[in-house]
Amino acid sequence: MTDPRTASPAAPAAPAFLALHALRLRGTVQPELAAEIAGLEAAEAEQLLRAAEAAGHVSFHEGRRGGFRLTDAGREQYAVLLAADTAGAEATAALEAAYEAFLPANVRLKEVTTAWQMRDGAPNDHTDAAYDAGVIDDLAALDADVQGPLRDGAAGCPRLGTYAERLAAVLGRLRGGDIAAFARPLANSYHDIWMELHQDLLLSLGRERSAADGH
Repeated sequence: MTDPRTASPAAPAAPAFLALHALRLRGTVQPELAAEIAGLEAAEAEQLLRAAEAAGHVSFHEGRRGGFRLTDAGREQYAVLLAADTAGAEATAALEAAYEAFLPANVRLKEVTTAWQMRDGAPNDHTDAAYDAGVIDDLAALDADVQGPLRDGAAGCPRLGTYAERLAAVLGRLRGGDIAAFARPLANSYHDIWMELHQDLLLSLGRERSAADGH
């Protein structure tokens, strides 16, 4: 099997696939978030989603948490596109390496997240800057363990590089004092992006979640 670190860079995934991929990972998604997940410009993501809507592959839902979501036909189309995107040996090798690095880090993330949310049996009120900084350092340490496989893996599966960049960026937000950037749901937090990565690896490798995957 080809080593993704030495293989020629893979061609970027088709933007139409990446737009549907964002919806498959996050459910109901606004174009701006779909663009970030897919590594596209917001206008391009919206154009692609509107085209997919016209084809019957997505539908738009109004409301406070509205947005685009896959239809049944869209899920079928997505499965075809995903199979094509992950068919090569280089992509498989990159995804496998990323998954192997992800699993032990995922166990540690659960522990670090608990330390961030709770302290001495009570909710962490984030008034102790030194304590929070220590937890963020722990998060940065586990992040470092997955950054290499993600960045190396981008040669075989380019979207792995997008995860590396997004995780690094949100860690920077956290270090800058944005406490929501750690684990607040639906805040594009580190935990949100981490869960996207987990789901992506499972989908791309055709695996079911098991005890080894943790949460």
